[in-house]
Amino acid sequence: MNVGLKLFLRRDRRKRLEAGNPWIFRSEVEKWEGEPYPGKYAHVYNHQGVFLAAAYVNPQSQIFARVLSYNPQEVIDEEYFIKRLLRAKQLRQQLLRDDSEGYRLVYGEADGLPGLIVDVYKDVLTVQLLTAGMDLRRDLILSALQNVCQPRAIVWRNDAGVRRLEGLSLENQMAYGHLEGPVEILENGLRLEVDVLGGQKTGHFFDQRENRRAIRPYVQPSDFAPQGARMLDCFCHTGAFTVHALAYGASHVTAVDISHHALEAARRNLTLNGWAERAELVEANAFDFLRKLEQDGQEFDVVLLDPPAFAKSRQAVNGAIRGYKEINLRGMRLLREGGFLLTCSCSYHVSSDVFQQVVLEAATDAHKILRQIEFRGAGPDHPYLAALPEGNYLKFAVYQVTSRKA
Repeated sequence: MNVGLKLFLRRDRRKRLEAGNPWIFRSEVEKWEGEPYPGKYAHVYNHQGVFLAAAYVNPQSQIFARVLSYNPQEVIDEEYFIKRLLRAKQLRQQLLRDDSEGYRLVYGEADGLPGLIVDVYKDVLTVQLLTAGMDLRRDLILSALQNVCQPRAIVWRNDAGVRRLEGLSLENQMAYGHLEGPVEILENGLRLEVDVLGGQKTGHFFDQRENRRAIRPYVQPSDFAPQGARMLDCFCHTGAFTVHALAYGASHVTAVDISHHALEAARRNLTLNGWAERAELVEANAFDFLRKLEQDGQEFDVVLLDPPAFAKSRQAVNGAIRGYKEINLRGMRLLREGGFLLTCSCSYHVSSDVFQQVVLEAATDAHKILRQIEFRGAGPDHPYLAALPEGNYLKFAVYQVTSRKA
């Protein structure tokens, strides 16, 4: 097969590619033959000239090449994308519940399609092309998605800032079909409205779907909370956790977010399910609101903290740690004796060990004792490559919180 670009890797590099890591950094490349440009197809060889992988390159990016195949005869055409999409779809059908009307169909590198994210909302798809290599092949991707999924509409959600690192512009527009307003899906038997055109990321956070189902034992009527838990939901976004909590028997939820747009969506989701009167929606900075609740002497049976990524780079880790510590400390102080803290982090750069240590330090400062009950990650529609731990970003921990004197 005649290939216009060949990369040769350094002799002294770590054998990450052979272990299954699909990212090749500029520092690992010894030389190349041909002219690299963003998105160009290339064959990758070791220092002895042995073929290792087929990839696309971007000399403007820190990640110089991303692996598409380990077959030297692979042609990156529509059939290539159809095969990858069918494989991804089969896995989701095998792992997810039959009533899942929304899920992540393609999770980039984990599905052999680096830089591509596809979410399914019943018969509507949202697509993120995060790299120049995928953006260059958007017509092939669009056609393959129509072939495999037969959707009524496809939306380009190419407004992620990471595209700028690839030299790409931001866009958010219809790619195929048309939409008239939000899309309604069933999640765990509950009705949720999703703004696929204007919502955050791709409109909804499917990575927390199983975790939303997992909150039932902590909020349902019990000896601890006979009428159902009184819950505080911080960074509530469009209210998916709040809706689940009320469905599972919580007596009342105070839901807080700084975004007016997100809270309006949360209000619609509560109304859809008939529980608007059992929730209070508060538009506020969560840090400020937690302090105010503490000053007012408020108490809750359950506190849920699901903030956005505080650390989007290694340089932001120290600030993120301070943020995680503060919200967890204040959340613990708002719990009645024996209450439950449900706390999350979606910052990959804050590891699971570091996150748990930060929560423990917050408990020490709050004079609390933690009993860890669960530690969870993203749902099965967010698999990750063992050789690429960057795909394993979500942490969801459940603690029972007591005072030292209890």
